Amino acid sequence: MEDEKPREPQSGFLGGLAARRGLAPLHDIVRHAADITAEKLDQRLEEGSIPLELAEVVRTLNDMLARLEESFRRLSDFSSDLAHELRTPVSNLLTQTQVTLSKARTLEEYQDVLASNAEEFERLSRTIADMLFLAKADNNLLIPLREEVDLGAEVSSLLEFYEAYADEKDLRLSCSGAASIAGDRLMLRRAIGNLLSNAVRHTPQLGRISIELKDSPEGETVISVENTGETIAPEHLPRLFDRFYRADASRQHYGEGSGLGLAITRSIVQAHGGEVSVVSERGLTRFSIRVPR
Repeated sequence: MEDEKPREPQSGFLGGLAARRGLAPLHDIVRHAADITAEKLDQRLEEGSIPLELAEVVRTLNDMLARLEESFRRLSDFSSDLAHELRTPVSNLLTQTQVTLSKARTLEEYQDVLASNAEEFERLSRTIADMLFLAKADNNLLIPLREEVDLGAEVSSLLEFYEAYADEKDLRLSCSGAASIAGDRLMLRRAIGNLLSNAVRHTPQLGRISIELKDSPEGETVISVENTGETIAPEHLPRLFDRFYRADASRQHYGEGSGLGLAITRSIVQAHGGEVSVVSERGLTRFSIRVPR
């Protein structure tokens, strides 16, 4: 009786077929992922037909795509807003200069134009300085000094500074509580000043602005700035700290503040290991800074 012929080739074929079938879902993932570009970041990988073993991989990739889509959207919005923010003052300077040069004028008229141009250049300079500050924050180059800061004294000084602006609208300013923190005094003063400036700008006539300082049981120092006024819609709250973002799109960007104050506040607070948040309901808006003690 002859020996049976070896069956290794058939076994190898079946093994290869099984391997190809097993890897088919992975090939599908690769194929779909290859189709996703910067212009198609809204696409997601299908999870329904994926084996359980790869489901976690697909969810992780979809989460990554969602983060990339949000980052690209913010970068696109930022580029557009920055171009608009710089175009307006540059256009103003160019137009005013061209009109001035269109005919001979008196010395006083030239001086008035130069003074007006100087104001525009100062605003441009502040915007550029703010952008450089935020660029440093994005690259983790903000290194706060560590000194004992009396927050009550800083807030009192800021309230005194903004008192004249508040008087124009008959606003009531107040501060309660006391707290101190180890941090960069100038940075923290700027962060609180931005919140106070924002409150003064958006509080209506005869409104009130109150600042509260306290130490929380969770080991944090809390600085809250609350103002009366129109309630901010919930969909705007998560984006208030984005650069150049304004809840009221009808407001003219230039001359209404640079639109960078809240973004700078967030960067300063994060550099101190803290966080800043906002709530708005029933005609009250409250910004809260929380920094570890």
